[in-house]
Amino acid sequence: MAIQLTTPLTDDQIDGLKAGDSVEITGYIYTARDAAHKRLVDALDRGEELPIDVENAIIYYVGPAPAPEGKPIGSAGPTTAYRMDPYAPRLLDIGLKGMIAKGKRSDEVKESIVKNHAVYFTAIGGAAAVIAKSVKEAEIVTYEDLGAEAIRKLYVEKFPATVCVDSTGTDLYQTGRKEYLDWKEENEK
Repeated sequence: MAIQLTTPLTDDQIDGLKAGDSVEITGYIYTARDAAHKRLVDALDRGEELPIDVENAIIYYVGPAPAPEGKPIGSAGPTTAYRMDPYAPRLLDIGLKGMIAKGKRSDEVKESIVKNHAVYFTAIGGAAAVIAKSVKEAEIVTYEDLGAEAIRKLYVEKFPATVCVDSTGTDLYQTGRKEYLDWKEENEK
């Protein structure tokens, strides 16, 4: 059974999460990909206030397809996380608590997750249409000139994800692989 999470994320919610846990997220989350992350970090480098409040927030790495008639968003599958790795630690340092994407994270990002008591969720890349069904509202809030990569504020209900890197640094890509190899070795005897 999936753990129900509501945004903004709290330390108590994060404390209860372990790598491999299935979750369903309800509340507001932001979208941002490479170009938007670069602009956010460039703004921080210039000492500017960000156009979104990332404190206790979740950013979903996605560039959604255009919304079909009567829908808030089109297909919304996750982007590969490593493309945001150069920027993630900086945003975690100012209060970002969650990220959703697909794929592994760098050691630097995992260390920053632990340091900042945050969490990295993974979403299934092939389930873009299913994920889009959990999006109930979507509005562009900044960087509209980036098109699909503009930062959006989404209201989601029961957004399906899995804890990939928990706040202790446990990484599902490492533990899951080890569990599988141990199982395989045991069953090949």
